[in-house]
Amino acid sequence: MKNIDEKYYPYLIALAGLLFFLPFLGKTHLFDWDEINFAESAREMLVTGDYFRVRVGFLPFWEKPPFFFWLQAASMKLFGVNEFAARFPNAMFGVITLLTLYFIGKKERNNRFGLIWVLLFFGSILPHMYFKSGIIDPVFNYFIFTAIYFLMQALHKQDHKLRNSAISGVLIGFAVITKGPVGFLLLLLTFLVIIVIQRFKTWPRLKDVLVFALATFVVTFAWYGAELIEHGPWFLIEFIKYQIDLFSRPVAGHEQPLYYHFLVVFLGCFPMSVLALGSFNKRTINNDLLAKWMMVLFWVVMILFTIVTTKIIHYSSMAYLPLSFLAAEYIDQRLASSNRIPRAMVWLYCFIGVVFGILLTALPLVVYFVDIVKPYIDDPFAVAGLMRQVSWSGYEFLIGILFIVVVVVTTFQLFKDKLLRSLKVMSMGAGLTLLLYSTFVLPKIEQHTQGALIDFLASKQGEDVYVTTSGFYSYAPFFYFRQPNDNLEKREDEQWLITGNIDKPVYIISKITDTYLPTRPDLELLKEEGGFRFYLRKPFN
Repeated sequence: MKNIDEKYYPYLIALAGLLFFLPFLGKTHLFDWDEINFAESAREMLVTGDYFRVRVGFLPFWEKPPFFFWLQAASMKLFGVNEFAARFPNAMFGVITLLTLYFIGKKERNNRFGLIWVLLFFGSILPHMYFKSGIIDPVFNYFIFTAIYFLMQALHKQDHKLRNSAISGVLIGFAVITKGPVGFLLLLLTFLVIIVIQRFKTWPRLKDVLVFALATFVVTFAWYGAELIEHGPWFLIEFIKYQIDLFSRPVAGHEQPLYYHFLVVFLGCFPMSVLALGSFNKRTINNDLLAKWMMVLFWVVMILFTIVTTKIIHYSSMAYLPLSFLAAEYIDQRLASSNRIPRAMVWLYCFIGVVFGILLTALPLVVYFVDIVKPYIDDPFAVAGLMRQVSWSGYEFLIGILFIVVVVVTTFQLFKDKLLRSLKVMSMGAGLTLLLYSTFVLPKIEQHTQGALIDFLASKQGEDVYVTTSGFYSYAPFFYFRQPNDNLEKREDEQWLITGNIDKPVYIISKITDTYLPTRPDLELLKEEGGFRFYLRKPFN
């Protein structure tokens, strides 16, 4: 990019984001649970016309505030109720995030640093893929990150303190109405740790605190206050109780070992996680204000969600942003000195990259040669899913080979101390690999794992019937059957649907491992496909 005027860099970054995040967003069905859950809440807002009360199955859903669902509902107004619309907000926030990193990097360091930061975040696995998803966290994380950045400005810079305090308050308010009070908690803990590190020498002015608090209150009151006034406190009480449950006990079986989030972040954020290792030293913390805040934010996120009993992969995704800064900081320091990184780090990068490439290569081959691997899989449901007829070309494994080639080429470049060139190839190669994989492999994997379920539900849209699952829970019947807003009490009673005196036909879906429904003489087995059984139960009369 040496021959391109830097005023065009933001346009090129935005174009790259659009080209890599938007195409084929709707090619793969939404994944159970979270993607379907959130899209269904947005769909039900459109059906009911009530945009303040979050629902699933047209019953109150107090696990999440509504802001992300507002974005999805607006997207569905534009593009229809479909997978593309459900994922479109995150794709747009992907572009916004890349531009934000560039402008912050340029302001705090220089133009080159901003570009390095963008390349690292764009070319890392989970940060890239999250912008192709329909989950809340990319939007939530953006608001927390920018709120903390403006809080840092308000606390340490002499100019525009009140303005920066207000912006920080507004942004953290949006974080709170996107996913809940944990957004404010992360900001507060980061702020308190910074105060302690600086030995209580830096304190905000009272008027800055008041402006921040007022801005946060105004934004959060737009939902919390309106909900309280309109419906009373019970919904908010249930919401707060659920948030406490997440911290105190493993909700929905999400219990993992203590090291879980460290492993997820290190492997999922490859390659920037490897390059960030060089920044974990006292010099990084002591030498620069922004580096200090990013280091503190990273550890606050990792320690907090290690303590939290419920451990889900995207809970620690807020750590991706400060980790990407630490990786950019290390690369920038290396470029300013020897243009060389330790050989042990190069070998670690090569090893993890090749392992990832082998896994990406092997996954399509496992499905393609399922008859060979089937005897070694001790899970009838998984085997049945793999045996489902899905159209594979047989060449999908080449995408994994491409990734291995990228890793090997960049490894040689790193050994030749061509650090910046290797970073460009690494980032764009990873981005291309992920684009191809999400286009040609993930849709087929999804067809093996849940395709039979979703195809069946979509085929029943518009029928005057009930649909339910037995032996497992899924949000798919709501979104893909397009559950109408009627008979709430009857639909909620699973036992009535399966054994009661029903007033219209019921389609019941179970996994093939279920042993109860096959004993029921009143059920008609329609078909067995992809690890699922599909039954019809007719009314007695």
